[in-house]
Amino acid sequence: MYIQSSLVLALLRAAVAYGYANPGICSGACNVHDPALTQNGDGTYFRFSTGNNISFASASSIEGPWIALGSVLPDGSSIDNPGRYDPWAPDVQKVGNLYYVYYAVSKFGSQESVIGLAISETMAAGSWTDKGSTGIISKTGDQYNAIDGNLLIDGDKNYLTFGSFWQDIFQVTLNADATSSTSTPVNVAFDPEGTHPVEGPFLYKYGSYYYLFFSWGSCCGYDTNKPAEGEEYRIKVCRSSTPTGGFVDANGVACTASGGTVVLESHDNVYGPGGQGVYTDPKLGPVLYYHYVDTTIGYGDSQKLFGWNVLDFSSGWPSV
Repeated sequence: MYIQSSLVLALLRAAVAYGYANPGICSGACNVHDPALTQNGDGTYFRFSTGNNISFASASSIEGPWIALGSVLPDGSSIDNPGRYDPWAPDVQKVGNLYYVYYAVSKFGSQESVIGLAISETMAAGSWTDKGSTGIISKTGDQYNAIDGNLLIDGDKNYLTFGSFWQDIFQVTLNADATSSTSTPVNVAFDPEGTHPVEGPFLYKYGSYYYLFFSWGSCCGYDTNKPAEGEEYRIKVCRSSTPTGGFVDANGVACTASGGTVVLESHDNVYGPGGQGVYTDPKLGPVLYYHYVDTTIGYGDSQKLFGWNVLDFSSGWPSV
């Protein structure tokens, strides 16, 4: 059954007056980490996530039922990665007539990282071709960590924003077909305090502004090492009139000087939302999607759920 978009918009936006809206409905395969969302030409939704060499699923509605389709990279990444974890943290975008999934090859807490790319004409199971490294690589001692890549196509320019901890979020330009880097990474967001817990950028254009969404805080392992209150994952945002820098929060604080306005944080039975992206749904408009744990179910990483909310930009700043 398809969503009655006007009713959903009214209900989700009305909830803003009383605090954060609860996540939209999800049925079927809803346990995900680091989701990435898009649709194909016939309106079928596809969702990609960390695990199983980049898992993906499809549904006729954003609500589901989500049906698991297998792995983007069934044999693992072609990137030489002895001793590392499987590919993770996908980002899906349509480039021309092709679907791109950027992914990271790394080990948790390490800077020995690479951002890779897989391409498909249809997103069907078995249709993906692994192109390997994009040339965005980090090593121990660099300012950045080459994971959590996100592509923004702006006119004839391609920007890939990425990063996790260390000096946080960086950006490079890509070549015309968005397969490889063409510039030196530039810092666009940084929290100088503590462990610099900023990662998972997603750059989204709405109206005349570019909105830099990112995750802040401790992402994982809540069942064994729950962070201090207020230190868990949350979603923040800064904006700029250009895609390449100058991002500030709603108070005018630079994103490179710990700026960031909270879009979504723990509330009710929702804990540690993050790993986010934004998709322009043809019926709902801008939709924020993310993972979170439901405190009535459990705090384990394997228990994280797919969350989504319609975004309201009427104030100039996104809210749910």
